[in-house]
Amino acid sequence: MTWNEKINLTAIRDPLEILYRHFCESMYAAETIPMENGRLADIGSGAGFPGLALKIARPGLQVFLVECNIKKVTFLAEVIRELGLSGAQVLARRYEELGEEVAPLDYVCSRALGELPGLLQWARSEKIAAKQVILWIGARDLPEIHEIRNWEWHEPILVPHSLRRLLLVGTKLPSPTCASA
Repeated sequence: MTWNEKINLTAIRDPLEILYRHFCESMYAAETIPMENGRLADIGSGAGFPGLALKIARPGLQVFLVECNIKKVTFLAEVIRELGLSGAQVLARRYEELGEEVAPLDYVCSRALGELPGLLQWARSEKIAAKQVILWIGARDLPEIHEIRNWEWHEPILVPHSLRRLLLVGTKLPSPTCASA
């Protein structure tokens, strides 16, 4: 909350709302989706949601917090240092610029990122090779996402105590292979 006054990490100011809408919604995924270990990239990490919350709930995850806003990057690095989190790293870049320094990824997650088709194409690319994507989305975004090919979409999960947020998990479908003549 102190940092939020300086660099506007979230529009939410009420401490209980921050707890429920940011921490609880993020940590709910750790209870719902099997992800004890592996490599996770949180794209557009902002104030660290969901990536930092998932790292706290699942210490075995190796987490990359991808954020291009330098003020937010500074905040994330300070949180990692203060909490003594090993296996968490902040990357001050746009996700499109990343490749072998994060690959291969087991999970790519994002909460409130507006460019989902591009993110899903990047996550599926050979240079990233993500196995699953975990998205926190609004219900109105569901039809558009279901049209995106090359991902098998699991049944959306309503986030408890959320007005409209859903958790959506996609598993990368195998690339089509060419049949020999």
